[in-house]
Amino acid sequence: MTATPPSRPAAPAAPAAPAPPAEPVLLRGLLKTPPYRRILLLCALVGIPVSLVCFWFLAGLHALQRLLWESLPHALGWDGPPWWWPLPLLLAAGALVGLVVARLPGAGGHIPAAGLAVGGGSTRALPGVVLAAVASLPFGAVLGPEAPLIALGSGFALLLRDLARGPATPQATALLGVAGAAAAIAAIFGSPLIAAVLLIEVVGVGGPQLVAVMLPALLSSGLGALVFTGFGRWTGLQTGGLSVKLPGPVPRLDAADVGWALLVAVVVAALLRQTVGVGQAVAAFVAKAPIARTALCALGAGVCAAVYALVTGRSPADVASSGQSVMATLADDPRAWGVLALVAVLLCKAVGYALCLGSLRGGPIFPALFLGAAAGVLASPLPGLGVVPAVAAGLAAAAASVLRLPVSSSVMALLLVGTAGMTPVVILAAVAALIVTELLPGPRRRELAG
Repeated sequence: MTATPPSRPAAPAAPAAPAPPAEPVLLRGLLKTPPYRRILLLCALVGIPVSLVCFWFLAGLHALQRLLWESLPHALGWDGPPWWWPLPLLLAAGALVGLVVARLPGAGGHIPAAGLAVGGGSTRALPGVVLAAVASLPFGAVLGPEAPLIALGSGFALLLRDLARGPATPQATALLGVAGAAAAIAAIFGSPLIAAVLLIEVVGVGGPQLVAVMLPALLSSGLGALVFTGFGRWTGLQTGGLSVKLPGPVPRLDAADVGWALLVAVVVAALLRQTVGVGQAVAAFVAKAPIARTALCALGAGVCAAVYALVTGRSPADVASSGQSVMATLADDPRAWGVLALVAVLLCKAVGYALCLGSLRGGPIFPALFLGAAAGVLASPLPGLGVVPAVAAGLAAAAASVLRLPVSSSVMALLLVGTAGMTPVVILAAVAALIVTELLPGPRRRELAG
């Protein structure tokens, strides 16, 4: 009997190749689909005409505002608008906006007291959005142009899709609307980065779905920014872009800067939390009789500007405006504003802002940024606190309180201040403001009619 040779141990099996992550596979598959690639191409093409439309829209608003607030008073023999100037202008604005809200589809667009909405524009509502914005912003509404501009970009993108007989699927409609909104955001803030970050937080999706939404938006906003800035240089026209240029070198942060900046953020957040709450109550009040009550609230905003001019001897346009041009002069020479002027502009503009949030049509960001910057300048004489960190904290806190989007608010404040050295203060201020805004009692943000 022969012995059976011992069996060899089986060779170890080769390790299986790791499966690729599911999300890149899904994204790769999505990029290979012809319908999505057609949408991507259409979004790239949409960014150019949308930016041109936004350019002429902003240039027209800026020219009309200069006519009403500079050229016309000079033609009548004044050096600037007299104290009573906002009263007839804002009364007319309220009456016109009330008629648009009551008579035209879309009620003149998004109510600014409900926050900032991205997407959701429609071609049917475009005439009302444009008319309400033209009747509000140049006449002295304490609102910014970003909300009607976003609605215009989104609606115009869908209009181009309809004219070109492009795909009308729910996915195509959503992506084109977001792409048009992104081009508009990049135009008004002067940066496709703001459009990308804002959409990340507003859209609220993740993984391949996020990338699928962001690719058309980035493509449209990037091309649109090139067209928008280049067209402005070619024509020489102004659109009233938002900018803050703080004087002097950027200081090194220390413990006093951080401590005082957090206090500034808390105060700014508390002020704007209550202001937005009043704006929401005003919106509910106006909804019951839009024509008469819109005119009444707009006139109230004009009274705030007139009172400010009487008390300080300064121009009522400091209050009766979005604040973007005034903020540039405030940042350029903050010491030219006395304590009385800063306190008066904070109080009067906050009240006018609340009245306009619930009655007229525009965006909520620009006046909030001005209030944050003014609060920072007012607090800057505190021991150990500089103008730059104070204004940076005020800007971040104001944006975070109104938008409830901490990352977008931080990026926005850093781009406006123009230095990465303020990053710690900006982030801390945005987080502190968001916490204060959410914890303070009062009416929570809700969807409003219109």
